[in-house]
Amino acid sequence: MEPVKRICCIGAGYVGGPTCSVIAQMCPEITVTVVDVDEERIQAWNSEQLPIFEPGLQEVVEAQRGVNLFFSTDIDKAVREADIIFISVNTPTKTFGLGKGRAADLKYIEACARRIAQVATGYKIVVEKSTVPVRAAESIQRIFSANTKSSLSFQVLSNPEFLAEGTAISDLKNPDRVLIGGDETPEGRRAIETLSSIYVRWVPKTRIITTNMWSSELSKLAANAFLAQRISSINSISALCEVTGADVEEVAHAIGTDQRIGNRFLKASVGFGGSCFQKDVLNLVYLCEALNLPEVARYWQQVIEINEYQRRRFAARIVSCLFNTVTDKKIALLGFAFKKDTGDTRESSSIYISKYLMDEGARLHVYDPKVKKEQIMQDLSRSTASAEEPEPGLSLVSIASDPYEACDNAHAIVICTEWDIFKLPLCVVPGAGLRANLPGHA
Repeated sequence: MEPVKRICCIGAGYVGGPTCSVIAQMCPEITVTVVDVDEERIQAWNSEQLPIFEPGLQEVVEAQRGVNLFFSTDIDKAVREADIIFISVNTPTKTFGLGKGRAADLKYIEACARRIAQVATGYKIVVEKSTVPVRAAESIQRIFSANTKSSLSFQVLSNPEFLAEGTAISDLKNPDRVLIGGDETPEGRRAIETLSSIYVRWVPKTRIITTNMWSSELSKLAANAFLAQRISSINSISALCEVTGADVEEVAHAIGTDQRIGNRFLKASVGFGGSCFQKDVLNLVYLCEALNLPEVARYWQQVIEINEYQRRRFAARIVSCLFNTVTDKKIALLGFAFKKDTGDTRESSSIYISKYLMDEGARLHVYDPKVKKEQIMQDLSRSTASAEEPEPGLSLVSIASDPYEACDNAHAIVICTEWDIFKLPLCVVPGAGLRANLPGHA
């Protein structure tokens, strides 16, 4: 087995950037290059202001950048030189055509495969890192086979990521498992061994799981579906608690002490968000429908429907608490990212709740410590929660520079993201309006 000298990662997003930064730190003898067509994003990776926020990421990048970690827009050069090529591009849910609203859009995966087939020479191990539907690797293999040239040979592996935003660096350095799937052939097993030799530098061998390709791809979808299911389960119980007088936190604690269940992902909330949970559950629903498993599809679809119900229910409670109208009332919305310790707003429940309130004519004053104003306005400038109503525009939305400004003289304070700063008690200061006991303030 030839030692790996160079790794290329196509896609400088939430998966590719942190993953390759940690690989570069843990394998100093390997040159790691992250490439992307987005020049502005690459410039950000090469600056002091990284394009994404993740605790610990800045320190890792600054330690390795220019040493054995590089960010570039020269995709062809990086592909030609690499021994292993990670594909870490976006796989959003399709918005049109067959499978609209459920199936994953693989156009970026296909574009990467065609680019690799066009410019690569020699032997390459191509690793799908993006979350993809089952048998997506087969599509990549078919593209390579259709574009085979005598100077190119390849093996395709599945190596799904199991990162949680906000803890991605610790997840990468101390993973529960590393999953690698490949062909059950001598060549496929050698490719799996080669990729395993990278991770074994810092991951115990017992945590490196090897499977066939399809098991690896399905395991990623199933893992996210199970986590989303737990969130929807406890959220459904929260609705029951509110009408019976039970305390959902007490119920969750009682459930979680059962070792067969455990206490993780039993925190009632306004619903799950992020780039993966909804997309992967919908992908699983579509897969089941395509394989004529309608009962299974309906089961997983209910996970999504409970999530949507929880968001609507939360927004309805806000309206109900304000005498059944929020028209022209100031609502302070604290937190816009889909969870704390990240600036990612994809599928954030805050977006949906904001749009429901905008439909009702509320004046929103939004504050998030990591999400930029431009991102908030972009997310809220898209269609409103109610398809029947025209978009009210962004005149109802103001972005606050701190939580005091957002909360001052507000009719209601809505905490949508569990940032630690929002867990400190709020108080009313006579003559000064609403204030919070936050660090640096009396």
